[in-house]
Amino acid sequence: MYTRFDRNAARQRRHRRIRSRLAGGPERPRLNVFRSHRHIYAQIIDDEKGHTLVAASTFDEDVRAMEGGLTVEKAAAVGRLIGERARAQGIEKVAFDRGGYRYHGRVKALADGAREAGLDF
Repeated sequence: MYTRFDRNAARQRRHRRIRSRLAGGPERPRLNVFRSHRHIYAQIIDDEKGHTLVAASTFDEDVRAMEGGLTVEKAAAVGRLIGERARAQGIEKVAFDRGGYRYHGRVKALADGAREAGLDF
């Protein structure tokens, strides 16, 4: 019987595989990325406590006010925003968790924006 390839299930399998080797602690929390069709979300998470320390997304007013629908530019703005918020919290080093997505396009733009804002990974 023909079964349709489930792209999201495949991404979740990749993410579980990545997460088996990657964990964020207090000295190097995890920068997690979630990408939907129209938006991108980033969180810095301390996995030992299970707490989200910093979060940013395209729903933030700074990013939402940007002109046009160029999602790569908005993803870079989210990266810069989360980098600035993390630096304000005293976080400088993070472990990048791409969430099972390929490292290109919006995910890469977010990572470059976070590095531009001073995060080290």
